[in-house]
Amino acid sequence: MAITRENAADRRPWRLLGSRELARSRYFAVRRDDVIRPDGVEDTYDHVVAPASATVLAIDSADRVVLTRQYIYTFGTRQWRLPGGGVEAEDGGPLSAARRELAEETGLSAEIWEKLGEVHGADSLSNHVDHVFLATGLTEGTASLEPGEADLDVVLLPFDDAVALVEKGQMPHAASAYALLRAALRRSRP
Repeated sequence: MAITRENAADRRPWRLLGSRELARSRYFAVRRDDVIRPDGVEDTYDHVVAPASATVLAIDSADRVVLTRQYIYTFGTRQWRLPGGGVEAEDGGPLSAARRELAEETGLSAEIWEKLGEVHGADSLSNHVDHVFLATGLTEGTASLEPGEADLDVVLLPFDDAVALVEKGQMPHAASAYALLRAALRRSRP
């Protein structure tokens, strides 16, 4: 079997002819775009426009990961996740949102912040980007949960046990799994 590579620069990009909003909520909008695909054919492309979010891999001085466990309405189950949430207009950016979400959900603040990357969890459906951060040098404070987070539990697990949740398929949240696996890969390399 021969694999050939095409030169992406020779391909025509998608062209937007027009766009209209089909629905809007306080969390997202659904848009229908009239487009010309790269093959030159006119078509429509429906997609969800959603604000960015931030996810925080917070690790304490004893090498324990700060996890949350909460009922996730869209999936109808309680799930393990790292602290995080939406980037709001008043945040001024993903790092500020990460700091705010860590404090709100866990009461923690961090001295050291490092960006680990970004996750595009449903890129054929949405423009949503989850910005992923590592937070260390933790200091305790008081959590300030929102009304929809009344069932949120905060748990500290040893790093290896948190990674095992990903390995066992018990942490399906993409940005949480990405953060833990990225950190585990970094630790495994000299």
